[in-house]
Amino acid sequence: MKNLIYLVVAIVFLTSCTKDKTTVSVINNSCTDTISFSNQILPMVQTYCISCHDYGNSTGYILTNHANISANASLVYNSLLGSSVQLMPKDGPAINDSLIKQFSCWINQGKQNN
Repeated sequence: MKNLIYLVVAIVFLTSCTKDKTTVSVINNSCTDTISFSNQILPMVQTYCISCHDYGNSTGYILTNHANISANASLVYNSLLGSSVQLMPKDGPAINDSLIKQFSCWINQGKQNN
């Protein structure tokens, strides 16, 4: 009986995520344009992340400004990919690959506050 419960929990866990993982590379060498934090990264985070990651939330991550986003950039990036952490944004829709690529380029360009 105990094994059956574990099996049911495992099946529910494995099938609960309905979003596909993206295939954007962690190392992105095709970054030809400088990515602007204020014009590209911050608006993306405000659109897709801030509803859960603002002050007073229970997630433990505040993503309201450059310092917070920059400090958590690897975790944010991995969550956009669904790589080793839960795919975000929670309850979707998944962020499109071009925005994930911009975030990757911003990281590779030194997480500039521009």
